[in-house]
Amino acid sequence: MSREPLLKLATQYFMKRGYVINKNQMKDSNEEQFSDKKVDLIVKRGNEIYPVWIKEWNRTVGVNVIINVDKLAQNMGFTTPIIIAEKFSEHAKAYANRKGIRLLTRLDLIRGLKAF
Repeated sequence: MSREPLLKLATQYFMKRGYVINKNQMKDSNEEQFSDKKVDLIVKRGNEIYPVWIKEWNRTVGVNVIINVDKLAQNMGFTTPIIIAEKFSEHAKAYANRKGIRLLTRLDLIRGLKAF
């Protein structure tokens, strides 16, 4: 059985939850400023807008990645980023919990899709 790419799973996951997906990244005047670090998705539901970064890595995502994404999201004007990866270190989970950053794993996405 082949594994679905995280981007495809994430898109399905958010669509099932009623989010509108924007895969074309940021289309505003700040695009050039962040062109090398664009988000993978922008998801919107009602007045809520969340940037989503997807780390399709075969290793654990550490706290340094979470801190960098947090800083980037703040610079872009977002307060609650979402990061999707295979797994996260305990330090990454603790930092994200303190800062209100949502971490999702492949297993979370699959379980979320089965719930619908």
